[in-house]
Amino acid sequence: MSLPFPLTAAEEALIARAHELAVGFAERAAEHDENATLPTENLAALHTEGFNRAVLPANVGGEGVSYQAFGELVRIFAEADPSTATVWLMHLGAGIGLAQLTADTRGSFFADEFLAGKHFANALSEPASGNRFLNPQQEAVAVDGGFALDGAKRFVSGSELADYLMVNARVDDAPAFFAVVPDDTVTIIPIWDTLGLRATRSQLLSFSNTVLTHDNRGRGPGPGDFNAVGAGLPHISLGVADAALASIVSHAQGRIIQGAPLSHQQWVQFEVADVQSRLEGARAYLRQTLWQLDNGQPQGFANLGRAKYLTNKIAVEIAQLGVRIGGASGYLRTSPIQRHLRNALGGQLMAYSTEVLAGEIGAEVLGVNAGEAGA
Repeated sequence: MSLPFPLTAAEEALIARAHELAVGFAERAAEHDENATLPTENLAALHTEGFNRAVLPANVGGEGVSYQAFGELVRIFAEADPSTATVWLMHLGAGIGLAQLTADTRGSFFADEFLAGKHFANALSEPASGNRFLNPQQEAVAVDGGFALDGAKRFVSGSELADYLMVNARVDDAPAFFAVVPDDTVTIIPIWDTLGLRATRSQLLSFSNTVLTHDNRGRGPGPGDFNAVGAGLPHISLGVADAALASIVSHAQGRIIQGAPLSHQQWVQFEVADVQSRLEGARAYLRQTLWQLDNGQPQGFANLGRAKYLTNKIAVEIAQLGVRIGGASGYLRTSPIQRHLRNALGGQLMAYSTEVLAGEIGAEVLGVNAGEAGA
């Protein structure tokens, strides 16, 4: 599928290679999901093939692909295996984030470690802070050399591979961001048994008097930073939606009911027409948002939330339709249809969740001030 906005020759070549890698990712996706195993071979291939270097912004030592190209890469990998795409996205978010947020101090070190193949993971979400992962509630107390953190971070994708964690905590009643090298004060709580995106192994981490050092402290995220996670999450759902729709088409064309393919039934045609049209609408809105980001238009960052809302919702609806059209066959564990549904549900739970986004979008449309929302 050609993109409506121009890409460089290098970006086009990267996308072509992504399609090639995605074939193997898709072949291994069901096994990783069934066994809840991290797709380490996929992550290694992404590094070896230069995708990490390509996404790292040029101002911190990488090649700096456009948002348009980046989004398509995430979508391609998510269509093949959304767990691989999610772990990779969080690795990018933490690695690029630390290189950017500590650019004046240790940024070059973290960029070099990222390019050398070290694994980074985001440890930002708290049980008590809900979706507001950039505004932690846990207070770190001053100690020699930095601040001590006692608490927990949840849904840390790829945490078992992490050489470095990106961690936030409240310092002097304000959010502060740090790089942490996992040691014996950081413990993985083995509770991972999720419904979907099982191969992300997004564990709960416990921090027991973990020192957040002054040397590894960075500034907060700013408007000039490459927002990998914000731009990537809608593409996780977009990829799941594309995979779910492809499964519907394959099943409907191959399933014979009373002498004719299921695809010939009018109700199936009507339902597919509805979801496919709305999927293309969400895709177009997301691509416009990425164009705004690539062209320095500030509304692009605000529109990422609406793009996530739209793609999360349509992914679930297409996956649910897949179960309806698949019938009993789609209900079997051997069918990819049930996996697409479980994965689609995971996307709308990631911060910001569809409920939180709906509240923000609705309040904006209705002219409700932030302090009055929910009253």
